[in-house]
Amino acid sequence: VQLVESGGGLVQAGGSLTLSCVASGSTSTIEAIGWYRQAPGKQRDLVATINKIGIEKYGDFVQGRFTISRDSAKNTVTLLMNSLKPEDTAVYYCDVQTWKNFHYWGQGTQVTVSS
Repeated sequence: VQLVESGGGLVQAGGSLTLSCVASGSTSTIEAIGWYRQAPGKQRDLVATINKIGIEKYGDFVQGRFTISRDSAKNTVTLLMNSLKPEDTAVYYCDVQTWKNFHYWGQGTQVTVSS
């Protein structure tokens, strides 16, 4: 599975960004798709995922600010991020989990939130 991310950038605190990820290749093996993030010196954390039957999972820090959606026909996942905070600054990675519990990662897109 190959993943191409888009939509990162610089935004002021309180603003919004939308991240998109398009999957290609063996997309029939995808069980769940979503986003993780990693700030400098920190571990990679779950942001949001959505599985093939539409069940969503969010990291605790999201607190209703982000919404994940999936277009299975286009093999695309979108993350709408509202009310962004400086602590949301990180590299955001698209992730796919296959039915064999194998993970594929995108190359990452930088999100920077200025105060």
